[in-house]
Amino acid sequence: MISLAFWATVINYLDRQTLSVAAPVLREQFHMTNTAYSRVLFGFLLAYTIMNGISGPMIDRLGTRLGYALCMAWWSAAALLHTLARGALSLGIFRFLLGMGEAGNWPGAVKVVAEWFPEKERAFASGIFNSGSAIGAILAPPIVVYILVTLGWRPAFLVVGCVGFLWLFIWWPLYRTPAEAVFPPRKSPFSPPLRGESKASALTVSRLIRTRFVWAFTLSKVFMDPVWYFYIFWFPEYLKQARSFNMASIGAFAWIPFAVAGVGNLAGGALSAFLLRRGVSVTVARKGAVTFFAVLMLSAIPAVLAAQAWLSIAFVSIAMLGYTGSLANMLAMPADVCPKSSVASVYGLASMGSGFGGMLFTLVTGWAVDHYSYTPVFIGFGIMPLVCAAILWSLAGPLE
Repeated sequence: MISLAFWATVINYLDRQTLSVAAPVLREQFHMTNTAYSRVLFGFLLAYTIMNGISGPMIDRLGTRLGYALCMAWWSAAALLHTLARGALSLGIFRFLLGMGEAGNWPGAVKVVAEWFPEKERAFASGIFNSGSAIGAILAPPIVVYILVTLGWRPAFLVVGCVGFLWLFIWWPLYRTPAEAVFPPRKSPFSPPLRGESKASALTVSRLIRTRFVWAFTLSKVFMDPVWYFYIFWFPEYLKQARSFNMASIGAFAWIPFAVAGVGNLAGGALSAFLLRRGVSVTVARKGAVTFFAVLMLSAIPAVLAAQAWLSIAFVSIAMLGYTGSLANMLAMPADVCPKSSVASVYGLASMGSGFGGMLFTLVTGWAVDHYSYTPVFIGFGIMPLVCAAILWSLAGPLE
């Protein structure tokens, strides 16, 4: 079951990264500045943000099997529409549609983890499915560059968009929800009134957003997830503009940080699992692991200051490993705290925070690069994860 969520995440990032890899060609063809490109990305993040608050409750209401399938079908169709782009405006519209569908992947995958894995295994299981983002980002540069160079950028979007429909043919007949998944977790700050509630009695959005954990978790993601958006949307552009890479070099080297990031997914889950086995509380294990990996993300600062390109890539790789290690533990938190019938809603609502942060910081990135350079951007994204960790420790409360 977790492999299905893993492959959905791979496809999600193949669809998402196709634009990032093809951006140098599309920006030249459509005459887009850094600011104009940031607005196209803003369209994706706007839809992604809005739909996170809708897709999570939708998946809780319809069930994992149907809800996840609808999201995959939508974003795969939107990816195919990119072949019709004729300029920055139409490209932005298709990115908006893609963001609407892709928003459902993480609420759906988090619900898969909540339904199938106990507390001690959740962070590691989350790391497994989330490593699909790294694998998708690893595969995107060589695959997209090869198709782009041999056939053009439109076939690149066409090929990648079709893959999601293949996943649907496997997901639909295979996925099921185990009977025990209808019950809330053994411990929950939402209890005792909620104990014994069924899957159909998922908490309302209005009740969820009034809880301390949900709003603090949402705020923490404002400062964590935009860092990842920066790397996936801007890193190929950074290599071209600041490090003078051509398309062949981007295809050859842009995948390296994402490969390292894949290790972070497993390392993050393994660290909290190790701490839990040693008798450390869930609160300290999860928050401590997030903090440890957030410190690693400070390597973004020497990345932009390094004289050699290979050293810059190495530091970016460490920073991206830090992000995925942190995220593996944050993905497990909703199931630690909330009834399983509401985990998709909780993660969807919290991801609205990351979306709003992503929109804001994407526009700031485009403006800063046009008016200054990448240096202040890297410094800012190196510091922000520590703000996320501070919010979790000070505001989120216990996770048990």
